Amino acid sequence: MAVKAFVLIQKEIEAAKTTDIVTALKEQGGEIKSVDAVTGPYDIIVVIEVETIEKIDTVLNDKIHSITGVQRTVTCLTI
Repeated sequence: MAVKAFVLIQKEIEAAKTTDIVTALKEQGGEIKSVDAVTGPYDIIVVIEVETIEKIDTVLNDKIHSITGVQRTVTCLTI
C-alpha cells in the first residue's frame, strides 16, 4: 500500500523565487505527485507517494532539500 504525505515547504527569503522552486520540484516527477504555491506560513505544498514510510526520508533529502532555496519542511503523513 502506498504511503501519501503532504510536505509543507518554507523557502529562504532571498535565495530563490517560489516559482523557481516549484518548477524544480515539478521536474523531479516520480514520487512527487503535485506541487502548489500557497499563501500563509508556508510557501509551497508538495504531495508525495512512496511505497514505504522509510522512502519518505529519501524523497525529502534527494528531491526536495537538494533544491536551492528550500529552507525548512514539515511532513504530514496521511492516515
